[in-house]
Amino acid sequence: MELNGCKVSRADINRDKEGIKRANENTKRILVDARGLQCPGPIARVFEELDKANYGDIVEVMATDVGFSKDISSWCARMGYNLIGLTGDSGIINAQIEKNEKTDIKKDCLINSTNSMFSNSLDKKKATMVVFSGDLDRAIASFIIATGAASMGKEVTMFFTFWGLNILRKSSSRVEKKGIERVFGMMMPKGVNKLKISKMNMGGIGTKLIKLVMKNKNVDDLELMMSRAQKMGVKFVACSMSMDIMGIKAEELVDDVEIAGVASYLSEAEEGNLNLFI
Repeated sequence: MELNGCKVSRADINRDKEGIKRANENTKRILVDARGLQCPGPIARVFEELDKANYGDIVEVMATDVGFSKDISSWCARMGYNLIGLTGDSGIINAQIEKNEKTDIKKDCLINSTNSMFSNSLDKKKATMVVFSGDLDRAIASFIIATGAASMGKEVTMFFTFWGLNILRKSSSRVEKKGIERVFGMMMPKGVNKLKISKMNMGGIGTKLIKLVMKNKNVDDLELMMSRAQKMGVKFVACSMSMDIMGIKAEELVDDVEIAGVASYLSEAEEGNLNLFI
C-alpha cells in the first residue's frame, strides 16, 4: 500500500493504530473552572495548567468571560496548542485544548524556509513596558497587559520610573530619610493600596467604588495581579535614576525587584517587538 508516495505495510498501520489507542487511554484530562474570572484570569489559568501538563494531555476549561471565546482561539493559534473543542451554552464557554508541540518548533520550520529578516522578527519573544504613571487604573492596565503577554509566551520586563515606582513600594516599610527625601516620602503613596485612580477620584470615593466594582466582578486586585505576574516570570525593574531623584530606597521596594538604568531597559526593548509606555 502507498500513502503520499510512500510504501506502508499493513503491519505498520496496525501498529500505528495500537499506538494511537494507547495514547488515548493514557490521555489525562485536566478540568479548569474559570467561571466568574475576568480577563486575563481565564487565559492565565489555562497557561498555568498547560505549562504543568504533559504532551497529549487535554485541558478542559469553563469560563463566563464574554471575550474568552475569541481570546482562547487567538491564544491557541499563537502558542501552537490544538483547540479541539469550543462551545457556548447559557453564558458558559467550554474549551478543550490539547498540549502538543509549541510555537518554537513551528518557528524552527519557518526559519529554515524563510529569509533572515523574517526569522529575526520571529525570534523576538520579548515585551517591554515603561510604567511611568502611579495611578491605580493605569497600573491595573499595565499588569493585565503584562500577564497577558506572559501567557502568550513572551519574556516580559516592566521598567518602573518616576511615579510608577510607588507601585513597588511596601506599605509598611520604615526607612530613615532626611530633608527633601523625607518630604517626598510623606507625600507619595506607599504601595498599591494607597494608589488613586486618574479620573473621577472625588476625594477617594471614586477609587473605593472602582475597587468595589472589581471585587463584585471577580477582577483580581492589583496586589494579586502583581503576585501572579511575578509567578509567570514577569521581571520588575526599578529605574535607579528616578529612585535617586525621588529619594526611594531599595529597602522600600517589594521583593524580587531589580534596580537598573535606562541602558538596561533599552537593551531589553531592542530585543523585543512589543514596547509600551504607560
